[in-house]
Amino acid sequence: MKKLGGIILLILVFLAYNAFFIVDEGEQTVITQFGEPVREAVKDAGLFFKIPFIQKVHYFEKRILKWDGEPNEIPTKDKKYIWVDTTARWKIFDPLLFLQRMNNVNRASSRLDDLINGSVRDFVTNNDLIEIIRSSDWEKSFSESDETEVQKFEKIKVGRDKFSQIVQDSVSPVARSFGIELLDVLVKRINYTTKVRETVYARMISERQRIAEQRRSEGEADKARILGDMEKQLLDIESTAYRKAEEIRGDADAIATEIYGKSYNKDPEFYAFIVTLEAYKKVMGANTRLVLQANSPMFKYLKSMKGK
Repeated sequence: MKKLGGIILLILVFLAYNAFFIVDEGEQTVITQFGEPVREAVKDAGLFFKIPFIQKVHYFEKRILKWDGEPNEIPTKDKKYIWVDTTARWKIFDPLLFLQRMNNVNRASSRLDDLINGSVRDFVTNNDLIEIIRSSDWEKSFSESDETEVQKFEKIKVGRDKFSQIVQDSVSPVARSFGIELLDVLVKRINYTTKVRETVYARMISERQRIAEQRRSEGEADKARILGDMEKQLLDIESTAYRKAEEIRGDADAIATEIYGKSYNKDPEFYAFIVTLEAYKKVMGANTRLVLQANSPMFKYLKSMKGK
């Protein structure tokens, strides 16, 4: 009797164990009976009851899940081959629909591979490279002389920041039909293929060199202009100084002439004597010999000097 009671107790414990199930904080469940859902999805944590052996509990993540795609080599509209590496975040918002359409996370990840990679490929092949790598709010930081060269880069229709949003908007409606909410799509890395990279680097170097040469040319032009202005200012200064010097010299000569004139009027003979002495001083040196006529004005005072 005791043995029978023990068996019955074990059966009751086993039934109770299969009749209750626990839902953790990060989980959500769907209850099916013979493959058909029998109640609303359980999204709250706690202890719940089900019919043992008949009903089955399907557990799904309630937390945000990560999708990480493989890098793909894709040609752009302007025939540039690039590697695009994308990632995304998603979650199961309708576990019942997810169970019916996807059944498990692995299948859902595989489906997202097709959807996201296909949308990324469509965007890349329909847009130029500049639309993928440059932000839509990019502002040119070149000088006016470079405006023509970079004009085409300013007309960004989409840009890198909207690229992810376009892919997300394209995939989200299909993903929701699987019970999946696509939270965001991000581009981790965009890089040129090996064949294109060296050509692009060479073009970048050439462009930098062209800009450097242009800067040097502008510098030389500024230098020539500055030197020209400096030379002009120097000539103006020298011309002004020469004019003032000539004016001063002319005024001095006028004053000297006036003084000479007054001196001559006071005593013409003495004035002539002084002038002649100054002429002697200028003309005669240590080894100077003069050949003068007897009636020469300069000989007038020399012949009157005795013993000289």
